[in-house]
Amino acid sequence: MPKRFGVGPPWWHGRFRECGYRLTTPRESILDVLSKTSKHLSAEDIYLEVHNIYPTIGLTTIYRTLGLLVQMGFVSKFDFGDGRARYELSMGPKSVGHHHHLVCTSCGRVIDYTDFIEEEKELLSKTEKELSKRYNFKISNHLIQFYGLCERCKNKK
Repeated sequence: MPKRFGVGPPWWHGRFRECGYRLTTPRESILDVLSKTSKHLSAEDIYLEVHNIYPTIGLTTIYRTLGLLVQMGFVSKFDFGDGRARYELSMGPKSVGHHHHLVCTSCGRVIDYTDFIEEEKELLSKTEKELSKRYNFKISNHLIQFYGLCERCKNKK
């Protein structure tokens, strides 16, 4: 497990016990990698980072562990249309919190969008209420991604 001198255990230690799971080296390693980046990493990206520290870990273990972490709600999984799932921390002090994504269809850049204006919040709340009512469906979360060109790619065209 990653060494942390002079600080207490990370936030996820107690959460694993609460959920009835053991905190294994692969689980802690993946959470540690994700807690140190603001990027949306693929399983392969995570594997390369973890493998530098724990050379015996395999890519299959990374995929299996990511699946569990997504199921537990520690990590979010995204598809930005490039054929590779991306992951980011969805809990803890380093998580971005609820946000949407702007995805550049030219360079693949992903921008986290968190600065919602009041009208957006009201529209989403109303939309969720209407959909819940119409389909008798209890909505617990939503995911919104906008696709287009980032400023750099737009200026190149």
